[in-house]
Amino acid sequence: MKKIISVLLFIVFMCPVMGFAAENDFYVSRIDEKLFARIKGKSYKDNCTLPLDDLRYVHVLHKDIDGKTHSGEIICNVHIAHDVLDIFMKLYEAGYPIEKIRLVDEYDADDETSMRDNNSSCFNFRFISHTTKISKHGLGLAVDINTLYNPYIKEVGGKKILEPATAEAYTDRTKSFSYKIEPGDLCYKLFTEHGFEWGGEWKSVKDYQHFEVSDKVAAALYPDNK
Repeated sequence: MKKIISVLLFIVFMCPVMGFAAENDFYVSRIDEKLFARIKGKSYKDNCTLPLDDLRYVHVLHKDIDGKTHSGEIICNVHIAHDVLDIFMKLYEAGYPIEKIRLVDEYDADDETSMRDNNSSCFNFRFISHTTKISKHGLGLAVDINTLYNPYIKEVGGKKILEPATAEAYTDRTKSFSYKIEPGDLCYKLFTEHGFEWGGEWKSVKDYQHFEVSDKVAAALYPDNK
């Protein structure tokens, strides 16, 4: 009996410290009333046309650059929920650094504020500008990781558009710095192995924080989203 108790204590107290995932730390659940109250009017806006049942809450653990363990929570589409869970579990077990994984609702669903705080997130309902088509973040089919250090960069009329606007120091991808996503690193490998595309490989723009399902997959899941 003492041996059993010792093993249980080891699992409870030592597994998170050593980087081993416990089942109750990594799980997927439906959006209940309490959680819906947190996102209503924020990421789940009043004009949201995506059924609530198409979303799932994913609870994870993650390590920061100093190796400290934190709880994380993310809302994504039901069709990728278990992929996302598996990816974050493997990132945690490998000690891959992610600074924050908080619901974007903690930032009043303001993407710029969330990105400036280096927050990693997924669902935030919105239509693509000047259309009635829901964006992939609006469908919960895109995930952004370590956003401050992996910005969105676009040139328009010779002018650089940068999101977040505070990320200028991280636009030179030849430099080495913390939380940087690169081709071939573990974050890149896990997302692409699960079928996601990386915005850092796009041609016309660069979105180094961004992993999304393909247009083909999104169209198959939501054929009326045009």
